[in-house]
Amino acid sequence: MVPFSLLALFVIWLPIGWATGLSYWWFVPAFLVAGLGLFVRPIQVLVLTPLLGARRPTAAEAAIIEPLWDRIARANDLPPSRFVVRVLPSDELNAFACGGHLVVVTTYAVDELSQGQLRGVLAHELSHHLGLHTVAITIGHWLSAPVVLLARVGFFLENVAHAAAGSFGRRSPLISALGNVVAFVVNGFSWIFTAALRGSDALANLVGHAQEYEADRRAVRMGFGRELASALRQLLARGSGGRPIGWRARLGASHPPARTRVARIEALMRHPAR
Repeated sequence: MVPFSLLALFVIWLPIGWATGLSYWWFVPAFLVAGLGLFVRPIQVLVLTPLLGARRPTAAEAAIIEPLWDRIARANDLPPSRFVVRVLPSDELNAFACGGHLVVVTTYAVDELSQGQLRGVLAHELSHHLGLHTVAITIGHWLSAPVVLLARVGFFLENVAHAAAGSFGRRSPLISALGNVVAFVVNGFSWIFTAALRGSDALANLVGHAQEYEADRRAVRMGFGRELASALRQLLARGSGGRPIGWRARLGASHPPARTRVARIEALMRHPAR
């Protein structure tokens, strides 16, 4: 993402630099330093949590989560307060780790999984933090932010150009042709950035599969492999987590097939030395 991020930052900097006189080579470091804030725990709690749509657990949810989290933290000789667990209102069975200290679990997972299954899921997400997987993910998301912004602006301008060509082009062939040319140029410009995002996502998914297996292995070493495997079977029972069909689906899959993960976890429990 780095070359596309630098290009997007240059485009964004042009009006800012013209208005303020700020050098591009100051603008880029300022952007990178701002991204470090995503690893500061108070910023994650105050800024990242609402951006994700998550919230603090209710009293009933906390009564379920906190004892499980305390046991997982003690198993790793960590203070439970080092990481922050938040709840995302959703009817999907899901959980994820982000930033440097944040673990998010859906309301469905809290309400529908057994305590053992939820413990396995939370252990898996802590494993992502302990493996520093969330560092790369957070940096990648921050680098992609200016690219996403420019792509959205580009598609907006393309729609405006098409609308102008359709509205005013009826009275002037020149305006119609100009609007179509502008829309074509803007579309091509936006396509460059969206292609970079798609390529970055595909590469991140391929790397992410290895990280998922690694997090599963760490959860097994913690002693929560059986619970995690049970949670993955629950995912399969809901019709999710199946093997993607076709190379496009495989590139777009952020997680390996749940059935494969279960088989690997069971093999690790039978042969812990592997």
